[in-house]
Amino acid sequence: MVKIKAVFKTQKETEMGSVRVLVGTRKGAFIITSDERRQDWQVSGPLFPGWEIFHLNGSPLDPDRIYASQTSGWFGQVIQRSTDGGQTWLPVGNNFVYAGPSGTHQSDDGTQQPWVFKRVWQLVPSPTEPDTVFAGVEDAALFRSPDGGQTWHELPGLRSAKGHLWQPGAAGLCLHTILLDPADPRRIYVAISAAGAFRTDDGGASWLPVNQGLHSDYEIPDPTAEVGHCVHSLAMHPSRPQVLFMQKHWDVMRSDDAGEQWREVSGNLPSDFGFPIGVHAHEPETIYVVPIKSDSEHYPPEGKLRIYRSRSGGQEWEALTAGLPQSNCYVNVLRSALAVDTLDTCGIYFGTTGGQVYASADSGDSWAPIVHDLPPVLSVAVQTLP
Repeated sequence: MVKIKAVFKTQKETEMGSVRVLVGTRKGAFIITSDERRQDWQVSGPLFPGWEIFHLNGSPLDPDRIYASQTSGWFGQVIQRSTDGGQTWLPVGNNFVYAGPSGTHQSDDGTQQPWVFKRVWQLVPSPTEPDTVFAGVEDAALFRSPDGGQTWHELPGLRSAKGHLWQPGAAGLCLHTILLDPADPRRIYVAISAAGAFRTDDGGASWLPVNQGLHSDYEIPDPTAEVGHCVHSLAMHPSRPQVLFMQKHWDVMRSDDAGEQWREVSGNLPSDFGFPIGVHAHEPETIYVVPIKSDSEHYPPEGKLRIYRSRSGGQEWEALTAGLPQSNCYVNVLRSALAVDTLDTCGIYFGTTGGQVYASADSGDSWAPIVHDLPPVLSVAVQTLP
């Protein structure tokens, strides 16, 4: 096998309280590092140049173990793994096979089509088992690896939750968000475009749609259907895993009972369309969204790039603009392109389709670009290194 090598510091060589920002783009991956002040940044990359990197993510148990989802229309899907903080990489298992009869799902024209694996949208290492990692894929399904990505096994109970009624969103039928409950390893939440949110309480054997309270007036024939909603992203604070926040196709939503019931908290946002949503590392009621004008015009309202913050869990929002372009800005921020660190003064990060990555070291009060002119950014994750 050919090892890919980059030059930057491993966890063991990095200063205390440093951060490592993992950026996936349309044409490769980048790793950006800084100390706890988050003022000066070192950029390494591109890794896997020319490949789409849908997601990079590090293990919370071993930060120097990082996984990458590398995909190409010509060469297919490759899962890469590094065990030295991204200095070297090796491909691991790439055999994603649906369990049992694959069945069918709805297509755009309403006909039934068989499940076909296309790519991995999200990789989430377990916070309790060092070799366990989950993968959300297109066509929508959840896979689990017990051996650091060498082998993958579907959790097929998810597609039994009315999978025949799921249909693709604009980006495809993708499982793009995985939330692992840190208090209960048997509870997992996922979000699928365009099917909705789902929860398992038994480690993935069985699943429940958790979409009560969602209204999709323009996307599906029955606006309050049990499945079929285009959920763009989910977020939770690890100290309160029963409280969930959602950015839906339209509407920002909140659930206080593990998804059993949702209520809208869009409040005074200039637009309630958007893709990512995030939660402050130390303030469970502080959340962040990026309003986008509409589902046909994927850029900020008025051409002003503004992150909105609510310190009350929704409804009341303030625009965060210091350091962000406030005229002639027509970029988008995709669903996996916002992340937070866990330093004492919580850092917030996001990447744009214009190739900029912005960082705030003061919870969003002020911003600065840490890199620009990258290919369009697909994902941003951040590791807080001890």
